[in-house]
Amino acid sequence: MNQAKTFFLMVFLTIIFVALGSMIGGQTGAYIAFMIALIMNFVSYWFCDKIVLAMYSAKPVSEKEAPQLYSIVYNLSQKASIPMPRIYVIENESPNAFATGRNPSNGVVAVTTGILRILNRDELEGVIAHEMSHIKHRDILIQTVAATLAGAITMIANWARFAALFGGGSSDDEDGRGNIFSVIIFSIFAAFAAMLIQLAISRSREYLADEGGARLSGNPLYLSGALKKLSAGIALTPMNNANPSTAPLFIVNPFAAKGVLALFSTHPPMEERIKRLEEMAYRR
Repeated sequence: MNQAKTFFLMVFLTIIFVALGSMIGGQTGAYIAFMIALIMNFVSYWFCDKIVLAMYSAKPVSEKEAPQLYSIVYNLSQKASIPMPRIYVIENESPNAFATGRNPSNGVVAVTTGILRILNRDELEGVIAHEMSHIKHRDILIQTVAATLAGAITMIANWARFAALFGGGSSDDEDGRGNIFSVIIFSIFAAFAAMLIQLAISRSREYLADEGGARLSGNPLYLSGALKKLSAGIALTPMNNANPSTAPLFIVNPFAAKGVLALFSTHPPMEERIKRLEEMAYRR
């Protein structure tokens, strides 16, 4: 169900992107917008791991430096039948973790010092299993493409509104281009829809990774216990220096969204994630 949902959301995101380009510049505009997306996706695909690791000053660690973490990653990679990911640690007291890398052969698991401090071995295994599931199912690629398309749509939509307001846009539909009012209205819709679709894709992949990680670790309660601690830990020590564009990568939202802001969180409601994991455990 979530796999199909992700596919259709990605298709819809692409349609919005092409339609926006077409409205601004007709057929030529659609081609230009598509080329921009290709270039952005190329850069994101090949360099996403290096960019995000540098962003958080993550440091690689060896088996000697982090024996327990290394053991967990090694054992789970064997169970998942994927190459062992590289392991990085981020000096930050906010408890969190993420996976990156364009495919399983280039996988990376990064954890903060805060998560290593508050989780026991079983809970840490649940978290790492979740990240392994992301790597195995190439979620990083999906989320990177979604984020790139959404970012491109927002950028072009902002440019379109500026051009329509101050560039004296055409009042007719020559060559498939919309008039000034339709361009402004559609650009606003496109930016908002792109954001919602990106959030929906991120949430779908988180549910899948929770389920996959629970099966990989062998006990859904490992991850549910970890999520309870992480939720409390983030509330006390949010990662305020985190880049919003990387929020979907983390196992929990680094900004501890509350109230209305939680509706626009990149992650599903924590209560629902924990509920699903506990239901999995009781069905065993």
